[in-house]
Amino acid sequence: MSKVGKLPVVIPAGVKVSVSPTAFTVEGPKGKLTQDYLPLVDIKVEGAEALVTRKNDTKEARSCHGLYRKLLSNMVAGVTNGFSKTLIINGVGYRAEVKDKILVMALGYSNDFSVLIPEGIEVKVESPGKIVVSGISKERVGEFAAQIRKLRLPEPYKGKGIRYDDEVIVRKVGKSGVK
Repeated sequence: MSKVGKLPVVIPAGVKVSVSPTAFTVEGPKGKLTQDYLPLVDIKVEGAEALVTRKNDTKEARSCHGLYRKLLSNMVAGVTNGFSKTLIINGVGYRAEVKDKILVMALGYSNDFSVLIPEGIEVKVESPGKIVVSGISKERVGEFAAQIRKLRLPEPYKGKGIRYDDEVIVRKVGKSGVK
């Protein structure tokens, strides 16, 4: 039995989970999320808990068991609390700002980067060097934060670039200049 899959998903008050034969939907105070699933698992909602069980013991069914339970758990957490990722911009003259639905960043190149903020994602610039990406879908928040980080990866010598708030950049020693 899957360690993750066998645990029930607790559904808080104000959250509604509905299951159809091919998809499950979670509605809460922050919004609505839908996820398709394979018919290798059964999802049952009983009171304030949802339980994911697999139909057989094939390798594919075992892998889907924990996956869909965790996806359901993340969706419930997203519509109640939401998810956020914080990005730090390091570098002289590196800055970011939000104009309408566009994130504009100066990252040391001759032109600024303009990134369209997708629907369902909220971006705040708390200071010129700190970006907070938030939303109800953990997958979409993480993907958008990764796309922003990819524009200027942190380099190991001076630490310039875009990194996650909790990421540690291992610094390297540069040339000594002595022969």
